[in-house]
Amino acid sequence: MAQWTSAVGPAQLARQLNAQQPRPAGTGARKPPAYRALADGIRLLVLEGRVPVAARLPAERELALALSVSRTTVAAAYEALRSEGFLESRRGAGSWTAVPAGNPLPARGLEPLPPESLGSMIDLGCAALPAPEPWLTRAVQGALEELPPYAHTHGDYPAGLPALRQRLADRYTARGIPTMPEQIMVTTGAMGAIDAICHLFAGRGERIAVESPSYANILQLMREAGARLVPVAMAEGLSGWDLPRWRQVLRDSAPRLAYVVADFHNPTGALADEDQRRALVDAARSAGTVLVVDETMSELWLDEVDMPRPVCAFDPAGSTVLTVGSASKAFWAGMRIGWVRAAPDVIRSLVAARAYADLGTPVLEQLAVNWLMATGGWEQAVDLRRAQARENRDALVAAVRRELPEWEFDVPVGGLTLWVRTGGVSGSRLAEVGERVGVRVPSGPRFGVDGAFEGYVRLPFTVSGPVADEAAARLAAAARLVEKGASNGGESPRTFVA
Repeated sequence: MAQWTSAVGPAQLARQLNAQQPRPAGTGARKPPAYRALADGIRLLVLEGRVPVAARLPAERELALALSVSRTTVAAAYEALRSEGFLESRRGAGSWTAVPAGNPLPARGLEPLPPESLGSMIDLGCAALPAPEPWLTRAVQGALEELPPYAHTHGDYPAGLPALRQRLADRYTARGIPTMPEQIMVTTGAMGAIDAICHLFAGRGERIAVESPSYANILQLMREAGARLVPVAMAEGLSGWDLPRWRQVLRDSAPRLAYVVADFHNPTGALADEDQRRALVDAARSAGTVLVVDETMSELWLDEVDMPRPVCAFDPAGSTVLTVGSASKAFWAGMRIGWVRAAPDVIRSLVAARAYADLGTPVLEQLAVNWLMATGGWEQAVDLRRAQARENRDALVAAVRRELPEWEFDVPVGGLTLWVRTGGVSGSRLAEVGERVGVRVPSGPRFGVDGAFEGYVRLPFTVSGPVADEAAARLAAAARLVEKGASNGGESPRTFVA
């Protein structure tokens, strides 16, 4: 049985290799042999997530023709990659990409640390901001006033409070997607929604296509559910999805589910345009794949931008597109209210399965969110959140550019995260050493599948002013220590590039 989950065509791989920036050689350095340069190029594409792990590579003859090199050169490059652990082969099945067994891989997702345990540590691990007061306090007070009638019931509402389901349905209708409350289920955060969807649609061993990179905690949730993750590389920069890759993966791998973040993607901040949204829905429908769309960042535009229609606008019945929303990013992470919008029969199935999970979502928090949306407090709170995130983003961008000018990133127009290429420094080692110098930062491999993105870190918009300046200074200090090999007790520098 072949071990690959997607395929890279010879023309596509040739384009990616030819688009790579050549690395400057030192004075008097010899030009590497052609096979070595080819092997290094493929290895870098794998480590940066441009070619997924477990992707089938072209046959030697096909790639040689596409690159206008000899088959011997390709064969030697493939052999070098096999010896380094970046390629596996099997007679009759071809060759597919891999990562070495010793490559540093994260064991978990992003666990927030208790605030009292941080001390002087600057925590850039969690993309969450303090509550937008006074709106949290007002919402809880409003919820307490509405609580007495519910206190006389058993308190279990597996589909969610009827008032909140109606409120959420009305909000989708106001966005141009007619929605009934029967199409809404309230969940315990977006994580609860996606966990329920995975258990209903993707049993152990099922394939789930995911963006590469993607949100670390969702990837870990899917791994623990026993899913086989099929990564699909994002387009360059902030331009959203690479539709030819998505069509190929949906056609070749036939995943049961696909998980995407169309609005201010976590971690890259990319915003998919309307044509991409329509095309991905069409491709998922043709492949029989259920498309799970995470909208938790959709209201967090920080600059003036014409927002595309929601992805569910191209499947209003909700049979192909399951939309997940949440109060946790737009309002406050401590407000664990999420929701799913889907076809009524899907909602009924999700609700029925919930009896074996958490039974329902806390009533008081549902009432608080309902109060916010009913009174206009939601919009005012989100405006406050945008202003805070915008200030933090601008301060962090300026500080990183000043302290680490060799680091590369695109500044997103929304969301809560900056996706940063670290100039060849290992993101895993940077995360390790960063905690020693007082800054906690998640490494790139947490957001990839099987070791990709070693040369990246994610920086959230959670600090500003002097704290942002100090965070960047500590990251620069950590990067210098990694480059000197301090992360391994004086060993040679742990950079990841050739």
